[in-house]
Amino acid sequence: MPLYEFTAPCHFGMEAVLKREIINLGYEIIRVEDGRVSFRGEASAIARANVFLRTAERLLLCVGRFKAFSFDELFEQTKALPWEEYLPADGKFWVKKASTTKSKLFSSSDIQSIVKKAIVERLKQTYRIDWFKEDGAIYPLRVFIYKDEVTIALDTSGESLHKRGYRRLISKAPVSETLAAAILLLSPWNKDRILVDPFCGSGTFPIEAAMIGANIAPGMNREFTAEAWKNILPMKAWYEAVTEANDLIRDDVDMDIQGYDIDGDIIKNARQNAAEAGVDHLIHLQQRPVSALSHPKKYGFVITNPPYGERLEEKAALPALYTEIGEAFRRLDSWSCFVLTSYEQAEKYIGRKADKNRKIYNGMIKTYLYEFMGPRPPKRKKQED
Repeated sequence: MPLYEFTAPCHFGMEAVLKREIINLGYEIIRVEDGRVSFRGEASAIARANVFLRTAERLLLCVGRFKAFSFDELFEQTKALPWEEYLPADGKFWVKKASTTKSKLFSSSDIQSIVKKAIVERLKQTYRIDWFKEDGAIYPLRVFIYKDEVTIALDTSGESLHKRGYRRLISKAPVSETLAAAILLLSPWNKDRILVDPFCGSGTFPIEAAMIGANIAPGMNREFTAEAWKNILPMKAWYEAVTEANDLIRDDVDMDIQGYDIDGDIIKNARQNAAEAGVDHLIHLQQRPVSALSHPKKYGFVITNPPYGERLEEKAALPALYTEIGEAFRRLDSWSCFVLTSYEQAEKYIGRKADKNRKIYNGMIKTYLYEFMGPRPPKRKKQED
């Protein structure tokens, strides 16, 4: 079985979490770069990685890497790649995105058209035809150039992997599903610990936590572009990946996951999203302000994405809101709290310096993940059989 190279982009700062996910799937890591992890796998990895990876934005199948300092070099090196091994004669292919950083070649539109021309020239020679109808399966390409090194890859996912298929209704300024999963996996939270999100919005943190706890693969209920690539991967591989995912679900797991929001309509949306994800029985969602945040048990987690105040009139309300958050945290004195926000004075009004502060981009917004760590719970004595 031939081995392929894959690249999975992720949120900056979450590479270690994605790397661990890929290793747990049984694949060999090739390299870890800013915002992406590359690994080796058989063709079946296209299906398994798309179905199972929680923190990747998409899965790219690398066709080639090479240095190019001019458009002539870009053309010749692209043409030299074995495109016939990836693209059938009726395949519809185009360069969906070209990005370039710190490189001699910087015009994205020129890069896109030159790469397409080079592939056409190669396939003309291989298939002995002058005109391609391109009426078959679609093969979108992505080109990245960094410090004059070109990577050309096929996008196997199609829509970004954060689109799990459960979030029909979205509240404003949402945290993406992939970022929520990455923060949960980055934290010491596990399914045996209480989790509360007092600003749950459309329910992303509680839903992703429930899916992690019940071992529900994120890509089970959606479609992927590469499902039509019969020349690379038979449909059987997709059925096998979904069957494997189904066998791993632990739907009867006992968890305490709660989500609150001050807006009752948003809570209704969150309940609908949780039902779509098949985890509504694992989550308690309730209309409640952050000032009412309390819990009788110790050593739980608050993981939340409170309002940022992106609009000017909202900004004025932030000091009072974050002071309220700080008061709620003090009542939960044995808990750990993770707060994702772009509000740079969050620590000041929460009234406590974070134990750790990570810079993370949520879409185009620069945000900070403030980690306030509580004490570790005492170790349970092992019960004798």
